[in-house]
Amino acid sequence: MAAREAAKALKARLRSLPGMRQVRMARLRHIARHGGHPDWRRLIGDDWPAWEAARGAAAGPRVLVATGIGGHLGLAGLDALLGVALTLRGAQVDFLLCDEALPACQMAEAGWYPDPARFVRKGPSELCGQCYAPAAAGFRSSGLAVETYDGWLSEADRRLAADLAARTPAEGLAAVRLDDAPLGEQALAGALRFFAKGSLAGEPSGEAVLRRFLHAALLTYLAMKRLVSERGYEVVVAHHGIYVPQGPAALGAAAGGARIVTWNPAYRRHCFIFSHDDTYHHTLMAEPAEAWQDLALSPAQEAEIVGYLKSRWTGSGDWIFFHERPTFDGSAIGRELGLDPEKPTIGLLTNVVWDAQLHYPANAFGSMMEWVEASIRAFAERPDLQLAIRVHPAEIRGTPASRQRVVEEIGKRFSRLPENVFIVPPESPISTYALLELCDSALIYGTKMGVELTAMGIPTIVAGEAWIRNKGLTRDADSPAHYRELLESLPAGRRLDRETVARARRYAYHFFFRRMIPLPFMEPTGGWPPYRPELSGLAALRPGATPGLDTVCDGILEGRPFVFPAERQQPAAVPTPAEAR
Repeated sequence: MAAREAAKALKARLRSLPGMRQVRMARLRHIARHGGHPDWRRLIGDDWPAWEAARGAAAGPRVLVATGIGGHLGLAGLDALLGVALTLRGAQVDFLLCDEALPACQMAEAGWYPDPARFVRKGPSELCGQCYAPAAAGFRSSGLAVETYDGWLSEADRRLAADLAARTPAEGLAAVRLDDAPLGEQALAGALRFFAKGSLAGEPSGEAVLRRFLHAALLTYLAMKRLVSERGYEVVVAHHGIYVPQGPAALGAAAGGARIVTWNPAYRRHCFIFSHDDTYHHTLMAEPAEAWQDLALSPAQEAEIVGYLKSRWTGSGDWIFFHERPTFDGSAIGRELGLDPEKPTIGLLTNVVWDAQLHYPANAFGSMMEWVEASIRAFAERPDLQLAIRVHPAEIRGTPASRQRVVEEIGKRFSRLPENVFIVPPESPISTYALLELCDSALIYGTKMGVELTAMGIPTIVAGEAWIRNKGLTRDADSPAHYRELLESLPAGRRLDRETVARARRYAYHFFFRRMIPLPFMEPTGGWPPYRPELSGLAALRPGATPGLDTVCDGILEGRPFVFPAERQQPAAVPTPAEAR
């Protein structure tokens, strides 16, 4: 194991070397220019005359698919497909791309810039060659039009954006608003993602990078507001709804009078999550219980959700899986960590520190690390309990890999951990699921694991923005004092009762099978892009042909809920997981 981790560390160092950086850049440019974007003339094939007729007849709502960063091939592939499917339903669809107009964007990450000062000087210009031109060619292969940011910015816009980004005091950058739109918050989220950290503290170029992202956020907002207002788009589709440019694009589109639709890849393979008006990070927290609590699951549907949740132990039904050869043996896990079998263990699950750093009014703490520190200090006073901290494996296996690690942050706060606190680092093969089965209860901040924990019957306390909050399934802290009070009630001493578990499984079914909408023609590639459309003509994209696509298009064009009626479909075939025990 030590040799494998050393090899990974060496590979990471090599990736950061300037020469290797150029090799990676050249490879991405090659992918972008040679097969990274769908060739719609080829995909549509013999149906091309029918497609030309559909384009000519489209006279319905005006829809702007605001991809923005064409170099993100996962976005561009699905966005292009949505444009074609919406046109077949009569919509007038255009695409939007950045034509090298923005001084910062989500394409730029610290991994590309081992010296962030290089990014401060040059911005993302070195990445632009793999971004705009290949994406524009891919979109235009469908015959649909492509708008650009640069074409919708006036000189007054440029002066305003540059002046605000340059003159705002450092302490006020994250709070900048224009027309009351929180563009500083979006810029900060983008800068934190660039550095893959939860704070800019200690980054010599942090302020300068944040100013670049703020400049880009302002330009995006101003261009989008004018474009939507003057062209009269009724709906704007924007991936994710946060970071730069997607977050400011959604805010600008709303200011211009359009409805907003955001989307993101879901966890289940072939599936995507769509939301109205805001990023799914917010909408899934605020979704009313009436959307799912009265579901009457049949025995087949109960078996379907239980089977899928079990498959997540090995990731056999998902797009991605963060473990390598996980360990499921509970007894071995207990021995490896040194847990006392006579004492109750409480599991604590972290998130990636930098991820989705937006304002969440429900958070009991100012940051995840504040919560982790408070939890450790509370357990230092409870020698009758044990705390097992499972650090998210995506810290090292996600994209971008985190440059602010929970283990290191804990080390800064505690020279020595309490004897009853144990840490499972992100590289550990210990299965999070097997570990939690050893636990009396769980503590979470923002992880979606809360959906699974409650369906497993594990009592769960929520301190942050987890989607399981407000569902009547968890104990939700609303302040540090309230969290401390909830901790004092531990151990729970028993699993959730049968009625609560049944409710939790109804929500899990809703979350994984209804909110995650299947688009079966989006096939995983095993590389980059992570998925691409695999079609033979237009048949699968026409109305009535693919239920998931109908759900998505009805939501975009008519404002219907993005809820797939899985309960009215044949139960999905869940891949059989490898034996988990």
